Amino acid sequence: MFSGHRLRDVEQPRALLDGDEEAVERVTPSEAQRLWFIKDCCGMVCAVITWFLVFYADYVVTFVMLLPSRSFWYAVINGVLFNSLAILALASHLRTMLTDPGAVPKGNATKEHMESLQLKPGAVVYKCPKCCSIKPERAHHCSICKRCIRKMDHHCPWVNNCVGESNQRFFVLFTMYIAVISGHALALCGFQFITCVQVQWTECSDFSPPVTMMLMIFLCMEGLLFLTFTAVMFSTQLHSICNDETVIERLKNEKPTWERQTRWAGLRSVFGGQPSLLWMSPFAGLKLPTFFPKRTWRGGAEFSV
Repeated sequence: MFSGHRLRDVEQPRALLDGDEEAVERVTPSEAQRLWFIKDCCGMVCAVITWFLVFYADYVVTFVMLLPSRSFWYAVINGVLFNSLAILALASHLRTMLTDPGAVPKGNATKEHMESLQLKPGAVVYKCPKCCSIKPERAHHCSICKRCIRKMDHHCPWVNNCVGESNQRFFVLFTMYIAVISGHALALCGFQFITCVQVQWTECSDFSPPVTMMLMIFLCMEGLLFLTFTAVMFSTQLHSICNDETVIERLKNEKPTWERQTRWAGLRSVFGGQPSLLWMSPFAGLKLPTFFPKRTWRGGAEFSV
């Protein structure tokens, strides 16, 4: 109990880290700008698979279907469009994976920090017993990230990160661009198949007919799977943003204790500012991260990690 404030564990009883001898991590402002990366084996494998499948689709589209095409402008227009969308998709994936989703500083449930909040006497403050942090409203603890995440929507292994307050925009862009290039790849496969049938597979590709067929079949399977998955995720994310309710809050059937935003207010809070083409760019607001932030530990010592 601090200065009349009540600290309540939200998951299981645990003594507050006040007065014990173990070091409590204090996060400095520079931590918010550091390169964020989750060292999870499953997530890293899924992220690598995602990149591999995008590069595979780009290879088949470029070298199997477009370069052998008789129409120069057909190849150029579709090649530029597909590769531009692929770059935007991979950039959105990187921004989602390497952006702090809104992690609450660890170990800030201390007497000094409580007093600095200047709360009213008798106010109840919730503490996460797993990461020993003061838990803001709508924050949830992620067992993989090992942090409480503000407005946590879910943890996605395909981006090896949580989707939360600070990176939801990039995840929405990632799902949108993957869905678009998947649909584009399927359309190109359909047109290529018709072309190959018309010329009896003799001039439609630089590869042999069996190899061409196998590459296109695998691309169609990949395109259908990715289009279905990302289209569902994209629509789910837009629904959550417009209703100001995360997936976790909906699954847990949590009653909103906050004032819900309107649809446009929710979109502006996620994408930033008034509607513009910057909403579609994963490069907007890109800043060089700090690789060696300083952290202070109880006792006043500073260390670089």
